Amino acid sequence: MWAGRGFLGLFFLCFSLATLAVDQSDVAGLFGYKERRNEGFGMFPQWVSVMQRHAVDMAAPQNCPVNLCRVPEWQSLIASLQGRGLREQVLAVNEFANRFRYVLDQDNYGRSDYWAIPREFLTLGGDCEDYAIIKYFSLRQLGVPAEVLRVVVVQDTNLRIPHAVLALRVQDDIIVLDNQIRDVVSHRKVAHYLPVFSVNEQYWWMHLP
Repeated sequence: MWAGRGFLGLFFLCFSLATLAVDQSDVAGLFGYKERRNEGFGMFPQWVSVMQRHAVDMAAPQNCPVNLCRVPEWQSLIASLQGRGLREQVLAVNEFANRFRYVLDQDNYGRSDYWAIPREFLTLGGDCEDYAIIKYFSLRQLGVPAEVLRVVVVQDTNLRIPHAVLALRVQDDIIVLDNQIRDVVSHRKVAHYLPVFSVNEQYWWMHLP
């Protein structure tokens, strides 16, 4: 769900750019929308911060409160899934992350918008993009390449708010890992999400109606 005013401001900026940017070079993609790939993350300081902080962070029990920390459980899950099939890995990662409680950034960090790294989420829970982020880095640890993964910001037309999910491209489909939908499903089966922008470690995409 909506992560705060900063998240909402970025959402509307990208949405406005998308309405101005349609041309025939854009290709069909997530949720049936056209998409345009871009380089550089100047518009996404929260995502840059997540990538930088996670790269140097040691997700270890000594770095989080004993009575709250579920880092060892996460590490055990990742170890148990090494070498397993992608479907089993995806289902297990999605189910594990979705067990955590939904908490607003204001309640966790005293600010309207904060993108948490996995260790922070494993300690405090989080909101929509935090679920997507830990799923992203869980699958990256399992060897899933960045080029088939994206954290996607969408407009939820049912709730009329911005939301975030993880998308994974598999063969001729894209599957969605979502804290609001229990099952992992094809993007073709989700009619109430309108994609606005998506990011991974390499690029970002604008999604165009």
